[in-house]
Amino acid sequence: MKPTIAVLGGTGQEGSGLALRWAHAGYPVLIGSRDAPRAEAKAAELRGRLGGGSVEGCDNRRAAERGEIVVLTVPYAAHRPTLEAVKDRLAGKLLVDVTVPLMPPQVARVQLPPEGSAAVAAQRLLGAAVKVVSAFQNVSSHLLEDLAATVDCDVLVCGDDKEARAAVVALAEAAGMRGIHGGALANSAAAEALTSVLIFINRRYGLKSSGIRFTGLPEDAEAR
Repeated sequence: MKPTIAVLGGTGQEGSGLALRWAHAGYPVLIGSRDAPRAEAKAAELRGRLGGGSVEGCDNRRAAERGEIVVLTVPYAAHRPTLEAVKDRLAGKLLVDVTVPLMPPQVARVQLPPEGSAAVAAQRLLGAAVKVVSAFQNVSSHLLEDLAATVDCDVLVCGDDKEARAAVVALAEAAGMRGIHGGALANSAAAEALTSVLIFINRRYGLKSSGIRFTGLPEDAEAR
């Protein structure tokens, strides 16, 4: 049985795109939101696109409680409030933090938080009972939402627990991407900063889905 994935903030483009791909790969998925009816509507939309599948909608706390793996895909302004609201539901679980510390209107400029990265801030807030892994910050939602599209970019996966990182690398593969072990959670600063760089590149060259690729790796890198 594949683990149930709860996507908090799953009604947004990034969250719903990841949820769509994981549900398509056969994972039970929970769409979480502050607004349960909105989550239920998004879940119904995804089931319609897939012609079925195990996709349910509920509020963030219920999703965090039921999910075996919890994925946080909220805007940076909602990062801490969302974590504080579900903290008591996350003990013993793996939290995948997709958050990027974008601060409008200068989203094309790197602005990392005092902790060094959003993921490190999440780990400090949640404590050692939760294994935080950083991933998926550099993947375009335009590609994720199109199941026919090839997601031609790598996913940098950072975390202090090797087994937790490996679980997220497997999730990247299930969603049609190559996950790359990026080392300690502190290294998530690199992936979070790259998002602002990619936003600038997209604007400068008229693109929607620029990404990153790591060269020189063996073909079976994601399995190591």
